[in-house]
Amino acid sequence: MRKITLMAVLALLSFSCNDFLDLSPISEETEDVAYERLSQLEAALTGAYESFQNEYHVWDNVLFQDVRSDNHYAGGDNPEVFQIDLLTISATNSRLFRNWSDIYNAIAKANVVMDRAPQVTDPLLTEERRMQIIGEAHFLRAWNYYVLVNKWGGVPLILEPVNSADTESTNIPRSSVEEVYAQIQTDLDVAIANLPDTYGGNASVNKARATAGAANALAAKAALQHPSPDYNAALSFIAAVESSSANYQLIDYTALFDGNNYNNAESILEVQYLGGNEGNFGPQLLLPPSISGDTWRKFVTPSTDLVNAYNSENDAIRRDATILFERVNWVDEYWGNAPGSDVPFAYKWKSADSWASSNRPYILRYGDIVLLKAEALAGLGRLADGGAEVNRIRSRVNLPDLINAAYDSQAAMMDAILNERRLELAQEAQRWDDLVRHGMVVPVMNSLSEIDRRTGQPTNYNMTEAKILLPIPQEEMGRNASLTPNPAN
Repeated sequence: MRKITLMAVLALLSFSCNDFLDLSPISEETEDVAYERLSQLEAALTGAYESFQNEYHVWDNVLFQDVRSDNHYAGGDNPEVFQIDLLTISATNSRLFRNWSDIYNAIAKANVVMDRAPQVTDPLLTEERRMQIIGEAHFLRAWNYYVLVNKWGGVPLILEPVNSADTESTNIPRSSVEEVYAQIQTDLDVAIANLPDTYGGNASVNKARATAGAANALAAKAALQHPSPDYNAALSFIAAVESSSANYQLIDYTALFDGNNYNNAESILEVQYLGGNEGNFGPQLLLPPSISGDTWRKFVTPSTDLVNAYNSENDAIRRDATILFERVNWVDEYWGNAPGSDVPFAYKWKSADSWASSNRPYILRYGDIVLLKAEALAGLGRLADGGAEVNRIRSRVNLPDLINAAYDSQAAMMDAILNERRLELAQEAQRWDDLVRHGMVVPVMNSLSEIDRRTGQPTNYNMTEAKILLPIPQEEMGRNASLTPNPAN
């Protein structure tokens, strides 16, 4: 499995990652280099952005959001992915420690940029660009803490570069969930104040860098995902997204995922995979033999429940953009349990290109924000306004407006919005957080009926409240004596 290297950025840093991993908790990095030139600062910022190409954002985010939920199951042959699918994740699952380390390394890079930017005296660095760089770094730190708090709850808040590996500097206890969310909003306030709507007319720049639109979109998501959602704040942030001179718009749904229309008007922020040496390995893991060119069993297989959800709505456009059926020569226990069965494949990426695809994940897109607007409006009791936003999403895929029953109560409208988000955002690493935010993850997972055809029995997920958060990685617990575990699951 190919990994993206950051040699140009690492050359600027004074430590060896491998040496560091041997010494201290992964939520810390030590860094002493003083930056003097604009080029050094821009390279460090590029390194912080390139963290979007780490394995979490390529692959594991889909595992922990879609495979862990009712959208997909594991497929493949990896025992650690089976743990995620079956909700039996142990603290020793290596994906936990890798994701924790990847995300904290991204935070460390953002911290370095924030720390060094005010010190650079290069005359090529204008004050406008300095403040933009600071805003971009604050956005990136906010994004990564948003990922952490939703995966693990309260986590250590590391807000500046760490210049030593002594125990006092590195054994940082967990902050509360409320403190982490407060820091996310503080960072986003800085980002919103300093970022432009666009950096000019080049979409490949505007969709690659944090903008005011991206910061407001993330602030809206955080305001709703917070354990005490703030619907009015979310609507305020969404209004800023919608009034942006970036002019975000809903586009043809099929074009979003055909691999030919990236950096489009609906995209707010996306990873700029180019293919080849800057390619995305994820599609090779998911796509069927006719596209991938290989014959081994693939991962992230759409569930019967997800396929039925599309079919029950006659939602052919989004279904066909998201799922592709193909006859295969392996045995799939949920789809036929015999060679030669038709099996669905995760299909929002369309080309594999031998582990070096140019297909991209969207980090933020406007369709998600429209449905969050519907949710915030419904949360304030404005059911007709919320329904109108849902109908905007439905109309672009030729579906009728919501049925009258959706307007009967706030609960009914919220259920309709949750279902619409599932159909709209499957395979985009949103589903688990959506279920948690709506208070539905336990009942949905325990009522899920996916029949294992080897036994004829439904899989029992035994979902509990303790399983909502991931275990703190055991390896990190061993490094940081100040950490406390999450409830056993």
